[in-house]
Amino acid sequence: MNRKLRMGMVGGGKDAFIGAIHRHAAGMDGLIELVCGALSINPDIAKDSGESLFLAEDRIYLTFEEMITKESQLPADQRMDFLTIVTPNFAHFAPAKMAMEHGFHVVIEKPIAFTLEEALELKRIQEATGRILCLTHTYSGYPLVKQAKQMVKEGKLGNIRKVWVEYPQGWLSKLTEREGNAQAAWRTDPKRSGKSGCMGDIGTHAAHLAEYITGLKITQICADLNVMVEGRMLDDDGNVLLRFENGGAGVLMASQVAAGEENALKIRVYGEKGGIEWAQHEPNTMLVKWLDQPTQIYRAGGNYADRLSSFAVHNSRTPGGHPEGYLEAFANIYRNFSLTLGAHIDGTTPTAEMLDFPGVEDGIRGMAFIDNVVLSSQSSEKWTPHTV
Repeated sequence: MNRKLRMGMVGGGKDAFIGAIHRHAAGMDGLIELVCGALSINPDIAKDSGESLFLAEDRIYLTFEEMITKESQLPADQRMDFLTIVTPNFAHFAPAKMAMEHGFHVVIEKPIAFTLEEALELKRIQEATGRILCLTHTYSGYPLVKQAKQMVKEGKLGNIRKVWVEYPQGWLSKLTEREGNAQAAWRTDPKRSGKSGCMGDIGTHAAHLAEYITGLKITQICADLNVMVEGRMLDDDGNVLLRFENGGAGVLMASQVAAGEENALKIRVYGEKGGIEWAQHEPNTMLVKWLDQPTQIYRAGGNYADRLSSFAVHNSRTPGGHPEGYLEAFANIYRNFSLTLGAHIDGTTPTAEMLDFPGVEDGIRGMAFIDNVVLSSQSSEKWTPHTV
């Protein structure tokens, strides 16, 4: 590629949180430029947001339908290459479907869709159109998460026996959705968020991280979902027992009423030879615990190529001792997607490191996790098959 990739955006206007995160992440490596957007369902906010981002007036759109239609009619050297979708959950499917059918690649903020049926339909469309779809499961972008994945894959920990993964937050400890908090309002509304609140929002991140690091699929679940804040319509807390395809066992906890917690995502994975422990609060450090020797401390950094995997180094941006965090992990997903898309445009083969970003299959498993967790929680049976 001898040019930047051209990005369009649906949602993410000045009244939103995640849109700015996507724009920062997409722009970090200089591989992408935002060229158009339908940034809000509110026409005034859409226009003001586009102007504040210095978009050309004729490429500030009021609907995603208008944007996709008009962009597809532009010359190939001007129109957007891909569309990023950062709307609430219920508004993911339609723009993703239309974009791929009009020849555009897609990046979607997690979750992939509103229902499992929509996710499966997006897979069919992707396969039919040959488009690339990227899902921003951010936490898989951290270098040491990728290091942990490679250590498991190479058998260094032995057969995986146990996984503990937790994601406590405290921001919904009060009924903030009725106090003017827009982020809380849509996330706790089943018409906009879906059939699960906490588990759908952050429990899916924990489940994805467990499957990503171990390389194992969750095959059975036993879930208990709770509504701790009186008057809330969706779960704000839950616990899930997990069984993996190799016979390993796991425990997943997610809560948005853990008062005082921020985004305390943490995972521990244990095999027959040793285990790893990683927490997002200190993402540049990972503990590696061995059965027959002292615990080791792994540190992220681009200058550790002699001791970290190629996947970890590929996603490290600075030498050790210069911390990298959430934005860099987010940017790693965009960079790998961009490099893969660039190779696709050039007709070359991307490396395995480039291809290491979440996609449609991750999205489908996330939607299935939501369905099955809700089903299990409502069931009198102990175990519910985790099927897609």
